Amino acid sequence: MELIFVRHARPEHVETTDGSPADPPLAAIGHEQAAAVAQWLSEEKIDVLYSSPMRRARETAVPIEEACDLKAHVRDGISEFDRESPTYVPMEVLKEIDRPSWERLASGQMSGSFQSLTSWFSSAVAAVEQIVENHGSQHVAIVCHGGVINAYLAHCLNFDDRSFLKFDVDYTSVTRVLASSRGHRSISTINETTHFRGLPHLSIRD
Repeated sequence: MELIFVRHARPEHVETTDGSPADPPLAAIGHEQAAAVAQWLSEEKIDVLYSSPMRRARETAVPIEEACDLKAHVRDGISEFDRESPTYVPMEVLKEIDRPSWERLASGQMSGSFQSLTSWFSSAVAAVEQIVENHGSQHVAIVCHGGVINAYLAHCLNFDDRSFLKFDVDYTSVTRVLASSRGHRSISTINETTHFRGLPHLSIRD
């Protein structure tokens, strides 16, 4: 089967004052990015669509649902590791306002307890593996997050889950993994952004 991971589009910068989860919506440019990737994916064979429940992923999935005539299955297990965080800072904003934190993330160093991250990592990988088990030889698109995509790639490559953020995955980029029922996993592509061709303003590099 083919797994087609789609990272969500660019969200707003959100910081809550009451400690509740930030869960930001898409920024205006994020909606443009989502529309562009949806149009591109409409030309592909996609049998099933999944989405993280987080708002930035769900809003990215909506135009894909419309373009591909599919209804997304929402799965908690493919939520990002920052799901409960009261702050969401886009990487390119973080780079400007807190360079040390950006450098730690860019180098694959994670804040938070190792135990909680390990638990999240295992849950994210297990959720994707369940999707693989459920869909045999189908082509499955998964709208989720940079951390989830990196976690699954790290799993496929046997990387250490203590520092798994090894790959740049841009907003609405596409990453493909081929998965067999016998457990074979083959990474086909990482960070495809063909849908930005002719639309350079949609490409945001950290």
